Amino acid sequence: MPRRLTQTKPGTHQAMKNTSYESMVVSWLMQDGWQVFLPILDHGHQTDILISDGPSYYRIQVKTVEASGEDHVVHNAWKGSNVDVVVYFARNSNWGVVAPAFEDETRPLNHPEHRKLTQDRKEFLREFHQL
Repeated sequence: MPRRLTQTKPGTHQAMKNTSYESMVVSWLMQDGWQVFLPILDHGHQTDILISDGPSYYRIQVKTVEASGEDHVVHNAWKGSNVDVVVYFARNSNWGVVAPAFEDETRPLNHPEHRKLTQDRKEFLREFHQL
């Protein structure tokens, strides 16, 4: 049975965890029938995932946060970009939020425009389609 015998550096480990959330969203969207594209490099464009239903394309940013509650305030890191949707996951729990990209500098996760979900494909897709 394979066993990992080397230590992963803390920065690398965090990047791996963040990427795993992106992969989870990619999987859910593909199961829903979306065409999914992954930019080779998204620095400067703030686009982790690009999806299409054929004629339309949407840019998605996936973020993880250390949120102690739904009132956790997030900062707008995509201002001036063309991101359409931001998906937040609480790293220390099993819930997240799907939100339309916003222009405010900061916003609480429990903002009325945001859709709370548990880390579950069915619930994610239900809330994603409500945007």
